[in-house]
Order: sequence, then structure tokens, then C-alpha cells
Amino acid sequence: MRLARCGPRGAERPVASVGHGPWYDLSSVVTDVNAALFAGGQLAAVRAAVAGGALPVLETSRFGPPIARPGKIVCIGLNYRDHAVETGAVEPEEPVVFMKAPDSVIGPNDDVLIPRRSVKTDWEVELAVVIGRTARYLDSDDEALACIGGYAISHDVSEREFQLERGGQWDKGKSCETFNPFGPWIATTDEVPDPQALRLRLSVNGVVRQDGSTANMIFGVAEIVRYLSQFMVLYPGDVINTGTPAGVALGQADPKPYLRAGDVVELTIDGLGSQTQHFGQA
Repeated sequence: MRLARCGPRGAERPVASVGHGPWYDLSSVVTDVNAALFAGGQLAAVRAAVAGGALPVLETSRFGPPIARPGKIVCIGLNYRDHAVETGAVEPEEPVVFMKAPDSVIGPNDDVLIPRRSVKTDWEVELAVVIGRTARYLDSDDEALACIGGYAISHDVSEREFQLERGGQWDKGKSCETFNPFGPWIATTDEVPDPQALRLRLSVNGVVRQDGSTANMIFGVAEIVRYLSQFMVLYPGDVINTGTPAGVALGQADPKPYLRAGDVVELTIDGLGSQTQHFGQA
């Protein structure tokens, strides 16, 4: 099943779809696609309502973020072997963890704002994991996979000067407004039988920049969830950005093709839909 939120910004309605079928309005079943939907057992009620065939079909226009507001966004850096090579980094022995502000999340096709005084805004297509069950001190990959509610596309937009040249942690270059387009939908785990067999692609102004596979992750999805649960509690509605493959601007030859106002970025991941963003100036 696919879960999404459609409508004008701030007035999105919860919707669901099976396969490539129509989008059904869930407003009579749940208040929103949020943490409560996963934590409170509402997912079963949604499945039953969709299977019942009585829900109204909603004509989709704008897709908003597919979860109303993530509790937290945890990110994994340098998690693809080819990305570590292109940036000249040594493969980490443990996952590199940083945080991204939840209010950086926008819809998958909303405009992205390049920060003022930015000269190194970069792209990163990523597989996002949406937590569906509380994860705390997990012991195995099987336990970790059981805590996942679904998967989505996340665009971890990054400002490399803020991230790497301005001192401190990476968070400064990751949490600017509009820096996390998310969606268009969350695919529940039954729709993604193997999260380590997904193709990720990103193009800028029609030029393919990233074309990779989650098979190239250093730390797989299950290991990431298990690992993070040793250091923080993961709650339903939390999101994990699992890293990006090679092809980012940072890894290109000089002059590096960092994003500028007017650029158009398109992203897709197998089975998870696509995104298109126009970049403007803050």
C-alpha cells in the first residue's frame, strides 16, 4: 500500500493507494498520515477501508510530505562505497550519524530555496526509512526490519561550505529551510521486498548526475536501524535518510557544478515514485 498527503500546503488530506490504482481519501478513517497512524494500529483500519471499496477517490494535485511532521530526521553520511571514493573519504567503520531539522521537510515537488550567501548547494538522492514501531536497543536485523513502517524518497539537499568549512557539526549545512523534499508517498514494507535492491537516480537540468543502487550501501537498512537504536530511541514517524550514491557536485572536477537559482532537479527510486524541484533564491 502507498500512503500520501495531497492538497494545498497546510491543508493536505490523507490518501492511500494499492499498486498503481487510484488514490482514496482517508479523511473518514484517520486524521492524517502521522505518527499515530503507525503507532496506534490505524494502518490495519486503513487497509480494511481501502479493501472495502467504499472510500471516495481523490483527484491528486499537489503531493505534500507523506507524513505530517517527522518526529526527528536522522541521517547517515558516507554510506555508499562509491560516494566515499569520489569524496576522498575512508569508508567508515561505524555509521556516520547527524541530524536534520524536521522543519526542513517539504513536498516532493515544492520549490527549494538556495540559502543567502550560499555558493555550494548540492544534491543527494536518498532512500528514506519511516519508523513504524518504537525501536530501542534492538538485538538483530530481524527486529530492526520489524520496526520499519515504510520507505520513501528523500532529497538531502546540502550546503557544502556550511557543512564542511564553517566549523562544528554537519547540521549547519543540512537544516536550511526547504532542504528536505520528501515523498511523494510512503510505500509500506510489503511493497518493498528488498530495500537493498533499489535503483536511485538524480538529474540536474536533464543531465544524469547520480545513478546508483542501494546494494552499494556500506551499512544496510536493517543494520542502520539496529545501530541507531543503541544510541537513541526511534519512534513511529521518525525518518532515517540512509545516505547517497556517487555523483554529487562535491565529488565532481572543478569547477564543481553546484546548484544555482533556476536549476531543476529530478529524482526517482524504484517503486517509490519521483520528485521534481525548481531551485530559487532565499
